Amino acid sequence: MASRELFIIKWIMNLGVMVMVLGLFSEVGAEPQVPCYFIFGDSLVDNGNNNNLNSLAKANYLPYGIDFDGGPTGRFCNGKTTVDVIAELLGFEGYISAYATARDQEILQGVNYASAAAGIREETGQQLGDRISFSGQVQNYQKTVSQVINLLGDENTAANYLSKCIYSIGLGSNDYLNNYFMPAYPSSRQYTPQQFADVLIEAYAQQLRILYNYGARKMALFGVGQIGCSPNELAQNSPDGSTCVERINSANQLFNNGLKSLVDQLNNQFPDARFIYINAYGIFQDIISNPSSFGLTDINTGCCGVGRNNGQITCLPLQTPCSNRNEHLFWDAFHPTEVGNTVIGKRAYNAQSESDTYPIDINRLAQI
Repeated sequence: MASRELFIIKWIMNLGVMVMVLGLFSEVGAEPQVPCYFIFGDSLVDNGNNNNLNSLAKANYLPYGIDFDGGPTGRFCNGKTTVDVIAELLGFEGYISAYATARDQEILQGVNYASAAAGIREETGQQLGDRISFSGQVQNYQKTVSQVINLLGDENTAANYLSKCIYSIGLGSNDYLNNYFMPAYPSSRQYTPQQFADVLIEAYAQQLRILYNYGARKMALFGVGQIGCSPNELAQNSPDGSTCVERINSANQLFNNGLKSLVDQLNNQFPDARFIYINAYGIFQDIISNPSSFGLTDINTGCCGVGRNNGQITCLPLQTPCSNRNEHLFWDAFHPTEVGNTVIGKRAYNAQSESDTYPIDINRLAQI
């Protein structure tokens, strides 16, 4: 072979190696899509804010965290929550810190304010003890904004910084589970399901406007999932332990319809902001309609718990959970496994169908 041809072949091979090396460096040192990620919610995304509260709603013990690198952290799951999955997809190297432990420069990456048993309404979850309601979480965010201003030097710089961040908001489940459908609470006697959904949406909107006033511009609103299909509701109210409880799911849909309408309303009201809706209910429907396509064999029972469907209560301390966790949709009486959370997180970030998110997904929201 001529020396010229050998030279060209070697040059091409060397170029290929250089491209691979540069690609590796770019992946290792890649910046996240957004500078920070702020999270508001309940036990579906709580990562330790309830650990030191006087509350029954805690998950800082095994078997919770059995498949999580950090072990038990306060996450109500065997592994990652939906927001952990989204943080990874956004390109963050670590997970977003809980408000209870976030300190100093750490808050510039974002903060997780979520609290198990929390609701949109103040009284929601009160039978479980202390919890940080939606309004309390927003107040904690306001304190964080003051810290961000101090760290960045002035209000304008802080406002510009916060305007690029993603805000994930997901509340409402406890307002049904630990309020409206719990006889000890008077709300079901005071409101029809539609009236209650309207009251929740009005209170929810008030908190979103406060977030807007404190710099939030990219907000992803998570709808309520199919609570009537949880092991807890199947255990209590399903005749066969597998048929979802329709009166609860239909009430959840009323709330979700209101939340989707609120997205349109707020996008019109605040043209410099962008609100999106994540259809967790619909994504959940896909999973339970065709579980085998997600590798699931059990969509009705918790991986650990007590009683029918393992749905009477959450996991007991040091209880031995099921070994086939990747085949279960539910981890305990109320919360999905890491497998379930991963499906929801991935489809919230990159919509697989038009109905997954509205009007855009989190990936596109990050790019605006």
